[in-house]
Amino acid sequence: MAPAVDAAVLELAQARRLSGTSCLVDGASFRQSAPALRQTHLQKGLHLNFTEFGSRPGVYAMPLKQVILSSLLHRLDSARVKASIARQCDEFEQALGQGPDYIDGHQHVHQLPVIREALLEEMERRYGGRMPWLRYTGAQRLGSAFSVGERFKARVIASLGADALAGLAAAKGVTLNAGFTGVYDFKGGQARYARLMQAWLAAMRHGDSLMCHPALEALAGDPLGAQRLAEYQVLSGPDMARWLDQYSLRIA
Repeated sequence: MAPAVDAAVLELAQARRLSGTSCLVDGASFRQSAPALRQTHLQKGLHLNFTEFGSRPGVYAMPLKQVILSSLLHRLDSARVKASIARQCDEFEQALGQGPDYIDGHQHVHQLPVIREALLEEMERRYGGRMPWLRYTGAQRLGSAFSVGERFKARVIASLGADALAGLAAAKGVTLNAGFTGVYDFKGGQARYARLMQAWLAAMRHGDSLMCHPALEALAGDPLGAQRLAEYQVLSGPDMARWLDQYSLRIA
């Protein structure tokens, strides 16, 4: 997405605060950051894109609401969806010298109708018996620390195709994460994110996935800009190690 995001990911990888990172191959800094990423221990995932950089040649993308509506009505161009997934896999493999360890979606588009079917088909064709695992947004770990709005947001994300994706994945023997955390309203700064992080960690179980969005600085024009920096500060701070020990967790 941006050099400040990439730099945060690489620093957190060095500190063993991340297990993997999702690569937005259409992003401006992916190619320049790929060599450094190749040297890390991180799992390397494809962050499937259908909502950003639509003005660039060869990129099939539109605003998120339009993607959701078009997918639910089965009005996405299935041929272009398939071509876009294949292109993004190609670019990932060319830059990183491997297939993705896992696949998820920018704004969770990988679970939407039309896209999810095309994705599973391309995974089977391309990766056969060694298919990447997929991010599952169901089975969300929520507790009393989360507002009604945040719980609603989590349920909306899951309702857009989590169970349908899980069914398709199971039929093809594709692994999913057990549970999913990290959903919130991207507000509140470092103090609130620290409280949420403790609540997520307290609820996590073996095989769960916690998404995060760190950056070393706020990105101009990014509505998540200040909160990305807050996330980095929490993830890189000394309290994070203490919380992992407190809840007997290990970042796999």
